[in-house]
Amino acid sequence: MAEEISSPLLSLIREQGLIDDLQYEEVAGENKRAGTPVFQVLQDFGIMDLDAILHVIANYLGSEVVSLGDVEFTPALLKSIPGSSVRMYRCVPVEVAPVGLRVAFEEPLNPARIDELSFIVKKDIQPVVANPADISKLIEKYYGQNTGDNVSEILKQLGEDQDIAKEVQMVEEKDDAAIMAELADAAPIVRFVNLVILQAVQDRASDIHFEPFETEFRIRYRVDGALYEMSPPPKHLALPVVSRIKVMANLNISERRLPQDGRISIPLGSRQVDLRVSTLPTAFGESVVLRVLDRSAVSLDLETLGLPKYAYDYISDAIMRPNGIFVVTGPTGSGKTTTLYSCLRRVNTIDSKLLTAEDPVEFDIEGIMQVAINEALGMTFSKALRSFLRQDPDIIMVGEMRDIETAQISIQASLTGHLVLSTLHTNDSPGAVTRLVDMGVEPFLISSTLMGVLGQRLVRKVCKNCRTPFEPTETQLSLLNLSPHDLGDKMFYYGRGCSTCNDTGYKGRKGIYELLVISDVIRTLINERAPTIVVRQKAVELGMVTLREDGLHSIFEGETTIEEVVKYT
Repeated sequence: MAEEISSPLLSLIREQGLIDDLQYEEVAGENKRAGTPVFQVLQDFGIMDLDAILHVIANYLGSEVVSLGDVEFTPALLKSIPGSSVRMYRCVPVEVAPVGLRVAFEEPLNPARIDELSFIVKKDIQPVVANPADISKLIEKYYGQNTGDNVSEILKQLGEDQDIAKEVQMVEEKDDAAIMAELADAAPIVRFVNLVILQAVQDRASDIHFEPFETEFRIRYRVDGALYEMSPPPKHLALPVVSRIKVMANLNISERRLPQDGRISIPLGSRQVDLRVSTLPTAFGESVVLRVLDRSAVSLDLETLGLPKYAYDYISDAIMRPNGIFVVTGPTGSGKTTTLYSCLRRVNTIDSKLLTAEDPVEFDIEGIMQVAINEALGMTFSKALRSFLRQDPDIIMVGEMRDIETAQISIQASLTGHLVLSTLHTNDSPGAVTRLVDMGVEPFLISSTLMGVLGQRLVRKVCKNCRTPFEPTETQLSLLNLSPHDLGDKMFYYGRGCSTCNDTGYKGRKGIYELLVISDVIRTLINERAPTIVVRQKAVELGMVTLREDGLHSIFEGETTIEEVVKYT
């Protein structure tokens, strides 16, 4: 039971007078701090035993407590709910009753899950209460990752489903919104879309692309920065699948000529996963991209970013200062926002007021006032920032310094005693200084407020399971400006490809970093409007480790490959 969903149980127990306010605060605090499920915390603290908790839930639901050890899980019972839905809604069928299906949920106090499952299996669901640990074991035992209910099986069924093909044809001929809505709610389409999302999250994908072409409909996942294609569904499924996604995101399914943006929040196991939805009309239908915002896959702690010790120490010190500007720079998708969120998490204390302006808000962080930028409605970065200064903040995060106005207000905020964190799109950290000057910011203002610039990239890590040493060729070494004499006894590695990494040779990503500290010498160069190359040379003379050097360090540590470092630095 994840922290967002477990509080109904705690509220219920408090309402029934079974715990006092002090115990409530203690349990909620432990649940939030360690992520331990509420039912477990109640037992660990000796407040209630498992049996008592289960009976409280059952009485509230007008249900009963079931011992799963007494249930005979026949093939017919197990097939009464698709495997993908079992894994998504964290439940097991207990009995096929005359009026529906009796189901034990890990989260029985979440009515939305019960309604959605009822819709998918086309039966009334009667929730029963059982030990969550037993439910979890049974899901693993009977519905492990590769049990029958997979994408290719559903695709086969959908390809053979003539009714859907006919309805799609009718929609295309008549443009009938009612039929389109009916199609989007067809059980096989719902199951297929849920399964695609579930598989993407399990594969740690950052984006899911649904792309209609003239003769085919492609679905691709972006994992560790690279795109992989899954088995393509039949072309006629493009419309119902896209319509289903639009229904989930509360978008207008009749509007197919204009781009739309929305958000989906779905339960996956014991956690919520947020998906940012973007639709784009193309020549052959709407292209849809889902950005997966899975908090459990992203650690927002400075310690886990893999920063070199000197950079970690400097940043830890810089973000504790009362004022100044700290900038993170790099191309789209290089992890800038994650770095800034990790900084914010570190300084998010009860005695500080934190405000962020983001386009869009990626993760909701408790204790921070987050504002979504909406240019179409006139809510720009500069407008948000002006309002921020009247909100008495201590620390401000600006999603991106896009223009002179935003940069000037950020500098103004820093001069009036605020710490400002922001991002810029430049190739390296010295380039950030020149970019600000090019925008029209006075050099003396930059030199007096800027504390440091962190340049970063994400490179794929070699799969530990199939990591193999090899001898690099002279051509490969020349790409890194190295000669065989420079190597000594250093080892190089690559991934052969195995089932763990889907035969890619890579698993996961790590950051490589370049920290430009704004020292007095660099300040003088900024004031003299020195070009990027001069600032860069001086910074290297003063000991700055470049992105390429940090990448080389990762190669020698056996963490990444020559190709990855050459590609990104």
